[in-house]
Amino acid sequence: MTSPALNLWTGQTVHVRYKPFERRFAYDLVLIDVDIDRLDEAARSSPLFSVNGSGLFAFHEADHGPRQKGAALRPWAEDMLSGAGVDLDGGAIRLVTFPRHLFYKFAPLSLWYGYGPDGELRGIIYEVNNTFGEHHCYVAKVSGARDVHAAPKSFHVSPFFDVTGTYCFTLRSPEDKLGVVVESLKDGNRLHMANITARKRPATTANLLKLSLKNPLSTLGVTLGIHWQALQIWRRGAKYRSKPDAPESPATIASGLQMRNPDSRRDAA
Repeated sequence: MTSPALNLWTGQTVHVRYKPFERRFAYDLVLIDVDIDRLDEAARSSPLFSVNGSGLFAFHEADHGPRQKGAALRPWAEDMLSGAGVDLDGGAIRLVTFPRHLFYKFAPLSLWYGYGPDGELRGIIYEVNNTFGEHHCYVAKVSGARDVHAAPKSFHVSPFFDVTGTYCFTLRSPEDKLGVVVESLKDGNRLHMANITARKRPATTANLLKLSLKNPLSTLGVTLGIHWQALQIWRRGAKYRSKPDAPESPATIASGLQMRNPDSRRDAA
């Protein structure tokens, strides 16, 4: 059965900082899930949702990928995935991201799931944005419904961590439940962990309206939350690090690992 062109995911993200002190916070989130080849169909899902237009909720192609008005997303995604040895053979690509809500859009992390014609997940693009307006991708070939892969940290995200060490990603293929864990590791120690767990919801007008009323700040609240948590960490004495130059390469390739961390398995379950 073909999945709708537009879905919703509602859930929570949890962040835990371990070094030099422990701090934990969590907040609710709402994500959209669009088939990038069926955007016209997605736009017809509800009068409260638009593609490349205005509305209560919207998706703009120029917010992602090549970030050029009118540029097609699929060739960009296929090129990124090919760098990790992934060929989709024309299979679907679904983008899970934060929606544009009214006038605002910020997505710390967007997930590009690439499938083969048989519907099996073959590759993933982690599209990361920082609050300085920069972006970078981590790309991996996926083996099985659950996968663990790692990549050298290449991109500045937090002013309280330098750009050294490794990211470890634990991913499950999204069906009715979304699960992603990202760990920041250095010298064998876990410095930070962030996860996303969410449940799929139909993108009906009633659900979109309900989500807007329940969480009126939506993605603006994500940005406010990031700066609020940064202030709390700074007040506790975390060392501030100036932003380095963005990496010259647009992507870093991740390699597969064995499932080795019980916490990761639990958080992605």
